[in-house]
Amino acid sequence: MNRHLGTGRALALALISALIVVLSPVAPPALSAAPITVSQAIGQQNGSTQTVRGYVVGQPTATNTVVKSGFTNDYALAIADSSTQSSTTQMLYVQIPTAFRAQWGLRTNPGLMGKQIDVTGSLAAYFSHPGMTGTTAFALSGGTTNPPPGGGTSPWDSTYYAPAIGKTGTALRTSLHDIIDNHTKLSYDQVWSALKDTDQDPNNTANVIEIYSGRSISKTLNGGNPDDWNREHVWAQSHGGFGTTAGPGTDVHHLRPEDVTVNSTRGNKDFDLGGSSVLQCSDCWTDSDSFEPRDAVKGDVARMLFYMAIRYEGDDGYVNLELNNSINGTTPWHGKTSVLLAWNAEDPVSAFEMRRNDRIHSTWQGNRNPFIDHPEWATPIWN
Repeated sequence: MNRHLGTGRALALALISALIVVLSPVAPPALSAAPITVSQAIGQQNGSTQTVRGYVVGQPTATNTVVKSGFTNDYALAIADSSTQSSTTQMLYVQIPTAFRAQWGLRTNPGLMGKQIDVTGSLAAYFSHPGMTGTTAFALSGGTTNPPPGGGTSPWDSTYYAPAIGKTGTALRTSLHDIIDNHTKLSYDQVWSALKDTDQDPNNTANVIEIYSGRSISKTLNGGNPDDWNREHVWAQSHGGFGTTAGPGTDVHHLRPEDVTVNSTRGNKDFDLGGSSVLQCSDCWTDSDSFEPRDAVKGDVARMLFYMAIRYEGDDGYVNLELNNSINGTTPWHGKTSVLLAWNAEDPVSAFEMRRNDRIHSTWQGNRNPFIDHPEWATPIWN
């Protein structure tokens, strides 16, 4: 009898315990951090990684210019807290890496205008404007994000770059050389006309932009007088002795407008960090054997030298141009590779570079700079 009462009491206690478990509140799952607003992102340009929610309001083409239609490429978009925002000061400029351009670029997807999206990346200046670079995910608000596939993509991958896709190291280098060689060669006089097109100021079509100084100057002020602009060989002529004859000496992929005085200061120096400030070139530095351009074009410089080292391999009558990690004087090498790779990573491809690449390909030489379309290809070749 007592044994039965003990058993009953045990069952009752077990039922009460089970009921308590069922009725006890269950802790809700942890929620991920909500996306921040565009205005918050504009105020947090500190390199931190954030997800930002905003409405697509156009394509940035310059620091203070966002176009709402007639999109020219898929490389960048602007977002704002309101779909009707028209002030660029209230917009975040978002870089679109190659992996996302087919799905999120406005030239290909103009229907994105006015849509609310979430973007994830580093809060850092883009087009010298509050922005996001190194973007790693895009999604319609409430949707799922899309991580980039390895290696990135380009609209040219299935055609122009098809032989190179999937390769790395020496195989990638050889394939790219075969793709970009045999281009149309220009005379040195033709380079004047080409630069007036390729380096046109997007805010003033009567001007060109000088690469190192960033100065906008009339296209007609080209020549050799002080304060004229001249044809700067980013891969210095003496680093290979190719002069100005058709070929490397006239290859527009590394020729850029620059002030005569600044051009002379740069001379044939390799690219490295530090030195003294350069007259008429804000944020430029130089010493006896090296030159450091302003931050906004460091990646441009790196990608031009990458191109030259791949295009000119010594197999078509031209000198074999090579990069190394040294200061080289007048040898056929250029440096420093470690600095150039860092600049390529720190300064993303700009809309100006992209347009330039397109113009050289379509109008002047018939070939492209692969490292503008695929900046990530530099590392597996030179690292």
